[in-house]
Amino acid sequence: MEAPRVPPLSSLRQFDTFRLLPSRFVDREDSVLAPLSDSEAHLKDLFDLDNATNLRLVGERGALPGIGVDELVFGVPCFRLVNAAFTYPRPEGSRFNNGDRGAWYCAFDLDTAMAEIVFHKTVEYAEINYFEDEVSYQALLADFSGEFHDLHDTSDFLNCLAPDSYVASQKLAEQLLALGSMGVVYPSVRRQGGTNLACFRPALVGNVRRGSAFQLRWSGSPEPTISTLD
Repeated sequence: MEAPRVPPLSSLRQFDTFRLLPSRFVDREDSVLAPLSDSEAHLKDLFDLDNATNLRLVGERGALPGIGVDELVFGVPCFRLVNAAFTYPRPEGSRFNNGDRGAWYCAFDLDTAMAEIVFHKTVEYAEINYFEDEVSYQALLADFSGEFHDLHDTSDFLNCLAPDSYVASQKLAEQLLALGSMGVVYPSVRRQGGTNLACFRPALVGNVRRGSAFQLRWSGSPEPTISTLD
């Protein structure tokens, strides 16, 4: 049987990559339930309910089909945020993952990370033709060192960079995962000259820490106003 065609490998050593998350997922992590309770007993009930339905916690118990507990990380800064990236995929998946298993997506620079976020949020608002909203995002910085499959210097996988389809890219990601790939480095589809990384392995997401926070405000136009929060 002929081996599947895959992109070439590149040795990567990249510090200070950027991942932007809505601040509500970062600021309080598990303590977000506390304001909803009026007693210790009530809080315990809320935690029990959250423990039963929180996909990150389910994954950390080894009960998700897409990723094993042995792949997740524990006891390091921001480990919950790392694990959540892999246990909370969008149901339809993203560019290099399906709905069973997530990935850690990040960009090599802030402008590219912001372009990705703005694009996807603007698509959401365009679907309802309503460009009035205000959202804050927290930057997470992470460092990477390893060999990743690279789409930069090959023309064989251009369909994986389609601006409006993830079909080919998700198929490639499935093949790469089966081969033990660490992830994919690829040109940003949303910002010319930018570079993104989809890391497939939680253990490779190193030295995660917080960067700056930002506020995005839509005021009737598809183009948001972006400001840095103190």
